[in-house]
Amino acid sequence: MTSETSQTPEASQSSNPVPADYTPFAHLTAPNAPLYRQVMRAFLTAKERFAVHLRPEDVYAALDAGSRPADPEAVTQALDKLVEWGNLRADPDHARVTAVEDFYRRRFIYQLTRAGEAAEAALGTYDEVLGRRGELQAVALHDIVTQLRALLVIAAEDEPDPAKAYVALSVLTARFTDLADNARAFMGSLQRTIDLHDIEVEAFLAYKDRLIQYLERFIQDLITLGGRIALLIGELEEQGRVEPLLSLAAARESVDAAPEDAEQAETTAYERWAVRWSGLAEWFVSGEGRESQARLLRGRALGSIPQLLAVVRQLNERRAGRSDRSADFRTLARWFAQAPDDAARHRLWRVAFGLHSSRHLTVDADTLAERAASPEPASTPWSEARPLRISPQLRRTGSYERRGKPRKVADRGEAKRRLAEIAARQTEETGRARDRLVTGGPVRLSRLGELDPLAFQLFLRLLGDALATWRPDTTTTAATSGDGSMEVRLTALDDGARAEVRTPDGVFSGPDHLIDIVDLTAGHGDRAAPAPIPIPIPAPREGTSPRLTEDR
Repeated sequence: MTSETSQTPEASQSSNPVPADYTPFAHLTAPNAPLYRQVMRAFLTAKERFAVHLRPEDVYAALDAGSRPADPEAVTQALDKLVEWGNLRADPDHARVTAVEDFYRRRFIYQLTRAGEAAEAALGTYDEVLGRRGELQAVALHDIVTQLRALLVIAAEDEPDPAKAYVALSVLTARFTDLADNARAFMGSLQRTIDLHDIEVEAFLAYKDRLIQYLERFIQDLITLGGRIALLIGELEEQGRVEPLLSLAAARESVDAAPEDAEQAETTAYERWAVRWSGLAEWFVSGEGRESQARLLRGRALGSIPQLLAVVRQLNERRAGRSDRSADFRTLARWFAQAPDDAARHRLWRVAFGLHSSRHLTVDADTLAERAASPEPASTPWSEARPLRISPQLRRTGSYERRGKPRKVADRGEAKRRLAEIAARQTEETGRARDRLVTGGPVRLSRLGELDPLAFQLFLRLLGDALATWRPDTTTTAATSGDGSMEVRLTALDDGARAEVRTPDGVFSGPDHLIDIVDLTAGHGDRAAPAPIPIPIPAPREGTSPRLTEDR
């Protein structure tokens, strides 16, 4: 007697594919569904402790003492129903057979089936997604920058290491997936918070302050690091290093595939990695006629701040006793309920909504007398009722059409030409200011010389970007402008020297630093630079960043 040719029911099902069977989910809508869920959780807990089989008394002891049934037989019946639905499998319990009579007794041990375990995993994922609040992960942005730089180093090697490429790409896609999923969940929960109406005022005001600080901190990091990530992605793609790295990762992932499936597995893995990289690039890099998801997220986060303030204003108005439309309609409904009769309700309706008869239609005394002698029933259709004759004067005087000739079509060609000239002049001035600020290497602030007003404004924006990333005990920092066209590196000096930057409007002075301003668009003349984006300059905090002053 051998068992080599015997197959378990699950093995026979895997060898002969059948249509999907969802009966393992039947216990969710059956009577005593909470008991079935407790029983299945008991088996999952036992599986985590590497316990394969459970007896009915083991399951009964694992249930919560406050909710388990008084009769253990109810648990046995629940186990039998779960076996019937395919969540569990019952095997004869021969371990406790001590006599011939025990073979005829009904004794079973139970274990999870693959279908039952998959159903519980799906329910766990469902509960996790519903309970997720989401978060804006600024740390993930730093991790993405680190992994992209690691990919640049790996791609620069003569023979890139497949293991290093696979690990770097895996960590990169994992951090990006967490960032995107959590950002989407957070913005959804934020919109639900904004739409709340019955929240306690004090709790919402306290939450509002923390939330606005949270959003501002993430927006600052997204502005600073988003441009840097876009530049790293562009550098990888322009040098043609992405496809070899994806091929290495795909080959590494499919190395354990069966020989007959190796080629197809590697092709499938490469397509999967290509889709992941495309999603990452589109999330941070804008395309023609399409804004990046990072920019959309930044706009959504910025737009949520005034929406939160609008909710606060509405709450303050309610606290001050000011009325709104909802309160007016509730008061009007109360008046209708308190009206003594239908006539009073009709009068209240006419006063509240102004649904009066047509005032421009006047009826003479003869018509009124005729209508009083022979009234028209309310059920008479309009097509069958007697017509009401009105004066032709209404047709002549009741029109509100404008008299006179129509206006001439204005020629706006000159205005458009002037706007084009202004835009071209501003672009040229911005280009000259950018060229004026490029240092060609680290120089002292005191060596910048005199700056014209436009170059000085651009210099202040770049300096603000650098100071925004300054942290305690920082000696060197780097930042990218909001439009991704320039990069500034700032290094503190310990010689105590002071720098003065002269402008036509005054002297800008402060501690001297080494500054390196790089034009990132240099060498890409065939590609139009993105339009500059105004970036607010946060005020540096004393003790945490260089302190600069302007003398006039």
